[in-house]
Amino acid sequence: MSRWPIGFQEVLAARDRIRPFLVPTPLRAYAELDEAVGHGVRVLVKHENHNPTNAFKVRNAFSVLTALPEDARRRGIVAATRGNHGLGLAWAGRRLGVPVTVCVPVGNNPEKNQAIRGLGCTLVEHGADYDEAVEAAVQLVRERGLHMVHSTEDPLVLAGAGTIALEILEEQPGLDALVLGVGGGSQAVGALTVAREMRPGLKVFGVQAAGASAIHDSWHARKPVAGARAETFADGLATRGVYGMTFEPLLQGLAGFVTVTDREIAAAVRVLLMTTHNLVEGAGAAGLAGLLKLREALAGATVAIVLSGSNIDALTLRRVVTGEI
Repeated sequence: MSRWPIGFQEVLAARDRIRPFLVPTPLRAYAELDEAVGHGVRVLVKHENHNPTNAFKVRNAFSVLTALPEDARRRGIVAATRGNHGLGLAWAGRRLGVPVTVCVPVGNNPEKNQAIRGLGCTLVEHGADYDEAVEAAVQLVRERGLHMVHSTEDPLVLAGAGTIALEILEEQPGLDALVLGVGGGSQAVGALTVAREMRPGLKVFGVQAAGASAIHDSWHARKPVAGARAETFADGLATRGVYGMTFEPLLQGLAGFVTVTDREIAAAVRVLLMTTHNLVEGAGAAGLAGLLKLREALAGATVAIVLSGSNIDALTLRRVVTGEI
C-alpha cells in the first residue's frame, strides 16, 4: 500500500490557516431536491459556490500561500488552470501580497480570464488544453524561479480541499455517503483523508465527465490508462490522465466511480437551479449528476454533494438553460 499523501492533522492545520480569510460554507437541505432525486435519498448540499471567487479552490490557495516560506512568497507563484484554481490563487495572492502568474489554454473561458486579470495577476495563454498550460507554467519555474502551485500535485492543496469534508462531517457526523466530482481528485482525496479519521464507514463516490474519462477508466482498470481527449463543457473536469499524488488514494478509498455525459451534467445544472435557486458550473453539478446515476444504490441514505463552483460563462449557461446541451 502506497503512502497516503496527507494526514488528518494536515487538514486540521490547513483549516486553522485559512480560517482568518474564509468562513465555513453552508450545508443545506432542500425538500425539492430530495424529491427530484427520489428513492428516499436525503441530499445535503455543500455550498462552495458561496466562497470568494465562487469556488472551493480558494481554500486550496490560502492553504498553500499561508504555508510558503517568505522567500518563495516574494519571488511569486505560478499555476496552470482552466479558471477556478487560478482565480483562487489570484484572490489569495492579492490578500497576502504574493505576485501570481496564471497560465491558461488558448481559448479559455474569457470571463474567467477577465476575472483573473482583474485581480492583478499576470495571465499567460498557452496550449490547447490544461495539460499544455501546465507545460508553460513549468517553463516559468525554470526561467524565473517562481514557485509552482499545481492544482492537484501538492499536499497543501489536498489539505485545503480536505477542509470541505471536515466541515461537512463536523456538522453531519452520521453522513452515509459523499458523491464528488473528480478532475484531478483533490476534493475526493481530501474527503477520504478526513473520513478515515472521523467517519471510517463513509462511502465516497467519484464522478467524472464521460468526455474526459481517463481517470475513471484508469480507476476501473486499476492502473493508469492514457486518455486522448478532454472534451466537456465542465472545464473543471477536463483532464486527460491521472495524477501520482491522488491516483493511489482514489484506488484505495473510493467506493465507486461513474461517468456522466455533458447532457447529464447540464440536466443537473438545471435541477439545481430549479430546486436550490443556485447557479453552478458544469463541474459544480457533477456530484448531483453522479448521484442521479447512483440513487438506486444509495436508496434511503443521507448523501452530501458539493457545489464546487458557479463560474459558468453566459454563453454556456444559455445553452444549458435552453436545453441545447
